[in-house]
Amino acid sequence: FFYSFQDQFDNLEKHTQWGIDVLEKYIKFVKERTEIELSYAKQLRNLSKKYQPKKNSKEEEEYRYTSTRAFLATLNEMNDYAGQHEVISENMTSLITGELTRYVQELKQERKSHFHDGRKAQQHIETCWKQLEASKRRFERDCKEADRAQQYFEKMDADINVTKADVEKARQQAQLRHQMAEDSKAEYSSTLQKFNSEQHEHYYTHIPNIFQKIQEMEERRIVRIGESMKTFAEVDRQVIPIIGKCLDEITKAAESVDHKNDSQMVIEAFKSGFEPPGDIDFEDFTQPMKRTVSETSLSNSRGDGKSEPKFGSKSKGKLWPFIKKNKLMSLLTSPHQPPPPPPASASPSAVPNGPQSPKQQKEPLSHRFNEFMTSKPKIHCFRSLKRGGAGPEDFSNLPPEQRRKKLQQKVDELNRDIQKEMDSRDALTKMKDVYIKNPQMGDAASVDHRLAELGQNIEKLRLEVQKFEGWLAEVEGRLPARTEQPRRQSGVYEAQNPSGVNSCAQDRESPDGSYTEEQSQETEMKVPATDFDDEFDDEEPLPTIGTCKALYTFEGQNEGTISVAEGEMLYVIEEDKGDGWTRIRRNEDEEGYVPTSYVEVYLDKNAKGA
Repeated sequence: FFYSFQDQFDNLEKHTQWGIDVLEKYIKFVKERTEIELSYAKQLRNLSKKYQPKKNSKEEEEYRYTSTRAFLATLNEMNDYAGQHEVISENMTSLITGELTRYVQELKQERKSHFHDGRKAQQHIETCWKQLEASKRRFERDCKEADRAQQYFEKMDADINVTKADVEKARQQAQLRHQMAEDSKAEYSSTLQKFNSEQHEHYYTHIPNIFQKIQEMEERRIVRIGESMKTFAEVDRQVIPIIGKCLDEITKAAESVDHKNDSQMVIEAFKSGFEPPGDIDFEDFTQPMKRTVSETSLSNSRGDGKSEPKFGSKSKGKLWPFIKKNKLMSLLTSPHQPPPPPPASASPSAVPNGPQSPKQQKEPLSHRFNEFMTSKPKIHCFRSLKRGGAGPEDFSNLPPEQRRKKLQQKVDELNRDIQKEMDSRDALTKMKDVYIKNPQMGDAASVDHRLAELGQNIEKLRLEVQKFEGWLAEVEGRLPARTEQPRRQSGVYEAQNPSGVNSCAQDRESPDGSYTEEQSQETEMKVPATDFDDEFDDEEPLPTIGTCKALYTFEGQNEGTISVAEGEMLYVIEEDKGDGWTRIRRNEDEEGYVPTSYVEVYLDKNAKGA
């Protein structure tokens, strides 16, 4: 009977231990989930960081387009998205894992206490039962002993041979045994009543209370694990609105992509500012005269007597970027245009500056071919490209439109610097006024040096602004938006300088621009005209190889030529190569070609030998 309850305690102990194991298993599950969330958030952050544009790199410039800005917004939102997964991990750790871990420890202590009380009550009732059994056996033994003593007394009393003393002794023994039996009976009765009371208390009070406590403990465990599962879902549900906002922002960024705007930005970024070339006029080779060049041909017309605007003596006509040129064929077939003859009259001004090309026999093909094969390659012309050097200060290596944008940016940047310096100067001026009014706050003379520096800086910046604004005005004056007639220029590649003086300009054309390019049927090699010519000329000016004296006045109105006055002394930087033109320089900013017959040249022997 008692062992049946002991078995129930054992079953309850096994069941409650199983419940604690389930709780610990759930805690382990939530821990692994938090680790997954942290790992996922870390991977998302690394992914976002991996594709972020690097500072001060070309990638930053690419993020001005709406599509790339949308991608950048997506990366930022993914970073916030990862943060929400970190929030999930933190909340699950604090609200579930931490709380359940503490609860499991409390549950184990409570379970241990309840089962200890149950075992103690069970041991107590078993002790009472043993006492009852001992009292019962003693009462039974005493009763049997009393019966045997009574039977012995009666036997002795009936025997006539037994003395009276023996009979009296047997009677007293019987009475003693009978009294002991009565005492055992009374003790047994008292023990039985006590046991019944203890047993009733045990089965109707102590054991039910213990079972009730164990049941409540188990129900609290079940409720707690259910609440934890609910919290598990709520933690996820709490971040859903924020995750939804992240996704909404990604959608909004995607909807902001404007293909028209991106295309227009590409157009603005790479617009060169050149106008398309005009039509090429028909050139009649059946006439026994050298073909003329029209205004819209590949070369700038110089023979029609019209003067072209002159932007600078150094500048050369730039080819349309997509015109094909064949250097070999140009060298082999292009004739030279002679310079004007010296004036025969006393009035040199009567000599025209742009004479028409007279009839002239082309040089032999073998001579032109030998000139091309013996010329040295101008590899050094691309030194800036090889070393990745910066462009000139005036951005003259860029197309007109791009140059205008760069100059405008530079002007804006300088104006911002001027404003900063002026703000600093105003602040120091106010500080100086305060020091003058309140000498105890500081020495007014201490800021004079800084004010002078700021004034000098502002003046320097203003001079820089004027310089760049001048270049900007020059570029805006050259842009095709103005009413300039578009021209195509056909450049004739010159042979290498026999004196070894390397020039980084494009192959020289005749200063009057009347050279033409032979249109052949052979396959032409694409040589896009670049804007590095001016940069090379500015970077490494040709050295002076002698001096010259102007014998006549020459009005150099055509591009590439320079005006000289009779008797003027100038520097020679390139001697006549057989085409009748000599390149001279007046100062650092003025140089060009003059007819060789108009000047008397005095070459430096050292330069000539070099």
